[in-house]
Amino acid sequence: MEELEETVKRETIVSRVKSYAVLLLLLVIAAGCFVATRQLPYPIVDQLLKQDLQQESKLWRKRVVDQLSHAPSTFAEKNLTPSDISLLSTITHNSDIYRFKLFDRTGLVLWSSRESDIGTVQSDPFFSELVLNGEIVYKHEPKHASEIDEFELHAVAVDGEMNREVAEIYTPILDNGRVLGAIEFYIDITNRRDIFANRVQLLLAATSAMGLGLMLVVVLVVFRSGRRQLQLLEKRSTAERDGLKSQMRLAREVRLLGELNEWLQSSRSLDELFDMVARFMTHMLPDCSGSVYVYSNSRDVLDGAVSWNGGSHKDHIHPEECWGLRRGRTYTYGNSEVDFACEHTDPDDKRPYFCFPILAHGETVGLMHLRAKEMVPIEGFKPNQRLAQMCAEQISLAIANVQMRDQLHERSVRDPLTGLFNRRHMTDHMRKLVNRIRTHETTFSLVYLDVDHFKKFNDNHGHDAGDLVLRAVGDLLQRSCQDGDEIACRMGGEEFMLILPEVQQADVLKRTEKLRRDVENITVRYGEKNLPRITISAGIAHAPEHGTDTQELLRVADAALYDAKARGRNQVVVADLSALDTDPEADEARADALFLEHQDVNKLSAAE
Repeated sequence: MEELEETVKRETIVSRVKSYAVLLLLLVIAAGCFVATRQLPYPIVDQLLKQDLQQESKLWRKRVVDQLSHAPSTFAEKNLTPSDISLLSTITHNSDIYRFKLFDRTGLVLWSSRESDIGTVQSDPFFSELVLNGEIVYKHEPKHASEIDEFELHAVAVDGEMNREVAEIYTPILDNGRVLGAIEFYIDITNRRDIFANRVQLLLAATSAMGLGLMLVVVLVVFRSGRRQLQLLEKRSTAERDGLKSQMRLAREVRLLGELNEWLQSSRSLDELFDMVARFMTHMLPDCSGSVYVYSNSRDVLDGAVSWNGGSHKDHIHPEECWGLRRGRTYTYGNSEVDFACEHTDPDDKRPYFCFPILAHGETVGLMHLRAKEMVPIEGFKPNQRLAQMCAEQISLAIANVQMRDQLHERSVRDPLTGLFNRRHMTDHMRKLVNRIRTHETTFSLVYLDVDHFKKFNDNHGHDAGDLVLRAVGDLLQRSCQDGDEIACRMGGEEFMLILPEVQQADVLKRTEKLRRDVENITVRYGEKNLPRITISAGIAHAPEHGTDTQELLRVADAALYDAKARGRNQVVVADLSALDTDPEADEARADALFLEHQDVNKLSAAE
């Protein structure tokens, strides 16, 4: 992936450098074409005119020689007849030649259309070096119009232009390879030169334009080909980068799901579980706000449990308020042309949302509501559905497991008949309180209670009636507990226990006396009749005065309860410190006395 990105970067840089280089080259070529179009026409035309006029000079030479009576000898003998002169004078009127001269081998002007030139000698070196060697010599130089013979006849001055371009051609006269002399022709080439120059300029401009256009087409094709290749590389790089991001996102989601499941399975309570859910969902679905509802024990409402990312939840909602729960599947709001909002949502909030029924073991345990955050469209929100669905499944199983664990724990610490805590939980709770006494110097009291003559009651009215009595006493004990630390327990049979932490000893006695009186006033109806009045006996022990050991405190409270029974029952006895010195023989004596008492009760029951 990194190698491909480096290749894309390198190709991008190379493409840009090539583009700039080609653009610079095109600019240079365009500038060169412009300069060539402006500067080259006249040099090209001058060269073409030179070649053309050199060829024409041969024709003019033939015409002149043909006009002479004794052509070859005329140059050698230097004699011209009147007819020759007359014919030569007409040439400037019948051609573009405005002046011409006849030379002998020495450079002497034998005849000229301008009489003042006759008899002069051409002494320039080129004449003897080139012309007399049989070469045609071409000379091009500017002249003023006043120097041109009969200017109006041989040229047209454009816009009064008086500076003219004149060509001078020296053509040798040959006879069997021997140079006899030469003829010099003068021609005004200004107009012809300008016309040809304009044509050449147009041709160069057209050629340059076509060349530039063709080059531009080639460059564009190459550029587009390179650009397309670069786009393919970028597209491939983007696809691989997106694929890598998708894999990394999927790996992250899988990792977070695994961590979420691990943490949820280790949660000890629903409160701890929901705190974990809020923290994980904030990281896993940052573009969504959400909340979770859980069915109450009565299953008639769902209780708001937790919210995250700015979400909110109501304390309670009814199942019929959610389309997801009513339809039994995930409901998406904002995805269709016609949508119906759930009643548990804000009707003015038009952001899209999901409602996921939370299912575990085939049973709906709650609802997860997930809404898009501000400025997140449905297109960006909908991809969260898959991950949210998996999170909902993890959460549902965790909720079900915690609820099941709570139910099992509740069953393990509760008495099934009365709903009070059982002896096991009472022992664990006492150990905690005893440890607290040792570290924080706190206090607590034990109230050991027993229903008087309960065996006789069972024998006379049946076990069902006895169970009703035990439930009634248990309910009264449960209501007497004033905070979470005070607990009521059923020790077994008709024996109960109250644990009252941080309560003044005098208040413990008052509350126990009130409890005894309340039990006397209990009315238990069984079938068509009211059961006889019931009473309780109670023994109270205080920690740490009566001990800091669980078994010791239970023994002291049990001894106080025995004293209450020995004193006639239906009364409350606070353990005396002397109870701490009770020896095993005394315990055995109390046990024998209680056994005899039970025997007497049985006899009375039989007599009745």
